[in-house]
Amino acid sequence: MKSRIAFARKVAAGVCFAVLIGGSACLADNPIVQTIFTADPAPVVHGGVCYLYTSHDEDVLVKNFFTMKDWRCFSSTDMVNWTDHGAVASLHNFAWADPKISGWGGFENGAWAVQCIERGGKWYLYCPLQGRGIGVLVADNPLGPFTDPIGKPLIGGKYDSIDPTVFIDDGGQAYLYWGNPRCWYVKLNKDMISYDTSIGDKGLVLLDMTVDAFGKRSKEDPKRITTYEEGPWLYKRSGLYYLFFAAGPISEHLGFSTAPTAEGPWKYGGVVIPTQGRSFTDHPGVVDYKGKTYLFYHNGALPGGGGFHRSVCVDELKFKPDGSVMQMDMSKDGAPQIEPLNPYATVQAETICWSERIKSEPASQGGMCVYATATNAYIKVKGVDFGPGAKSFSASVASAGAGGNIELRLDSLEGPKVGVCEVPNTGDNQKWKTVSIPVHGASGVHDLYLLLIGNEKHNFNFDWWKFESLPQS
Repeated sequence: MKSRIAFARKVAAGVCFAVLIGGSACLADNPIVQTIFTADPAPVVHGGVCYLYTSHDEDVLVKNFFTMKDWRCFSSTDMVNWTDHGAVASLHNFAWADPKISGWGGFENGAWAVQCIERGGKWYLYCPLQGRGIGVLVADNPLGPFTDPIGKPLIGGKYDSIDPTVFIDDGGQAYLYWGNPRCWYVKLNKDMISYDTSIGDKGLVLLDMTVDAFGKRSKEDPKRITTYEEGPWLYKRSGLYYLFFAAGPISEHLGFSTAPTAEGPWKYGGVVIPTQGRSFTDHPGVVDYKGKTYLFYHNGALPGGGGFHRSVCVDELKFKPDGSVMQMDMSKDGAPQIEPLNPYATVQAETICWSERIKSEPASQGGMCVYATATNAYIKVKGVDFGPGAKSFSASVASAGAGGNIELRLDSLEGPKVGVCEVPNTGDNQKWKTVSIPVHGASGVHDLYLLLIGNEKHNFNFDWWKFESLPQS
């Protein structure tokens, strides 16, 4: 842990490191969130939806260091268009968390890498509070509200108690792994908020941190002889258990080990992604969804990105016949779209494949809404299937000022214009009105570009949209 902090402070002081992915904006699909900086991806699949929990790097840093106050959630059914659900929890969910820990930013920092899992109709969010241990929150649905059921840390410790990963084995036994620079686990009880204390050191089991288990570190460090650094992620495929992890030396790469059981013994498998991406940290998240396996990670590829301003990406993960992981590079293209988007159902405006100069905030009628931070803002929604054609477009909008326009274009910012929706003054940026316009030329499958045009920043809010189809012959 200290090596990561020391390196972070060097970066904060202006020490440069290799940039292997460009930071300029492009019409790509990675990173998958552009409205905020996100890190430490934790995907989970439930009910046909892929939910993605992330940590959140604030735009403005405190003391030129990690500034992380809450945890966010996004969801997708096609792996390219992601819906922003906002903050689902924050450091303030934990009454026991002392905000006055000297030198660590108090409640300005500490909301590090989480993971969430569902069991028995309840959702459990395992949250590291950097410097204060690992807490657990519970909710009745994936978006919360989450509450603290035990009122104390589930896992104690100081700065090594970070990056929890939770996994339920086929027989029902749940495991919680975590740690930097060593990796620990506990066997969670069925209540998911306590653990079996009859094993290890009062329930805490330290993995054998050997070169055979985690690979030999290329840069000698007496406290870290292996490549394992942090960010463990448990996964199972075809009877084989995988432990993906952020590997050192810093700047980090992603590695993996395999084992015949969830408790090991672990055997080092190699590199998944080499050091890339303009962030000195990385964090894996692996999930199976609709017949394919996906690897989530983070880099610093957005404009203004870097070690303290990271962004989550996703790519398809592939395996060799022997079960080993095929090494890959970070991409700008992202994962292929699984299925087209239906524009004739209500689509949240915060459902985005790519955007520029767009931010989100809570909407008074529930969920989130979006707004422009500049006059040339836009949202791209990928793979929209208009079928035989659309006849009209409706949107829920609100404006306290001069309003503006939502311009609809196909396939590019300069593509065919199919309609322009005027946004009126509604009296307040949270006073909603549904406006509708006729559209022409929207048929077949296209990328939809929604250009938010106004004369000033935050000219209006945009909550949802929907097309109506032409009558079927």
